[in-house]
This record gives sequence, structure tokens and C-alpha cells, in this order.
Amino acid sequence: MLMRTDPFRELDRLAQQVLGTAARPAAMPVDAWREDQEFVVAFDLPGVNADSVDLDVERNVLTVKAERPAPVGKDTEMIVSERPRGVFSRQLVLGEALDAENVKATYDAGVLTLRIPVTEKAKPRKIEIETKEAHHQIAA
Repeated sequence: MLMRTDPFRELDRLAQQVLGTAARPAAMPVDAWREDQEFVVAFDLPGVNADSVDLDVERNVLTVKAERPAPVGKDTEMIVSERPRGVFSRQLVLGEALDAENVKATYDAGVLTLRIPVTEKAKPRKIEIETKEAHHQIAA
């Protein structure tokens, strides 16, 4: 029997598992946006117990770890298994303009939401412009 092999097939499968596809996204899809003076990051973690979510900040790297266990029991027979399971991890590099010391996290309906304030020094501010004319008038 002649079998055709595709050397890129395994690489494609691995890339789909790690990066996801349009029909089956990666294990921890994320949205991020800015609201006023804070950045908001939302992670989709359906089927993950809040107790299994772990957040760490070291220097300017924020790490999110979560576990979605397999529904395996003594009498369990998986018929279809398309949902990613196991321990998932995602890292975000926070810029210097963000206050990593005051990150707030909430978990509701399978969505982990992080609110990261913008540091005071990074907030927009008005700078007063001095003119020579004004300076001369003050001195006179």
C-alpha cells in the first residue's frame, strides 16, 4: 500500500492548537482596550473554575494561568473532544505607563477582567508656556 505523507501536516496541527483558528480559537482568547485612565484586558475562560485561575506580576510581566479539567471519570467515554483542556498560560508585557502594583481582577460568567491603571506620570497634562514678554512684565 502506498501512503502519501505531508511534512507540514503536523506543523499545521500544532499551529492550530497554539494559535487557534477562526472556527476554534486559542485556549485563552483576549480583548484589550483603554477606558479613561486605565487599560482593561478580558480573557475568555469558559468552563474554568475561578479557584484555578492564578495571576502573577513580576517586574512588568503579567502572567495568567488557568486550568480547564477534562470531564474524566471511571465510566467516562469521550465521544467528541474539541474543547481545549489542561493548564493554559498567557503573558502580557506591561508598559512603563501602566501601574502593575494596582491591577484589579474580577471573574464573572467565564470572563476574567483585569483593570490596570495608567501611572500618574503617563497621564496627559497641560504644560504652561512662558513667554519672554510675560517674563519681562513680571520683572518690571
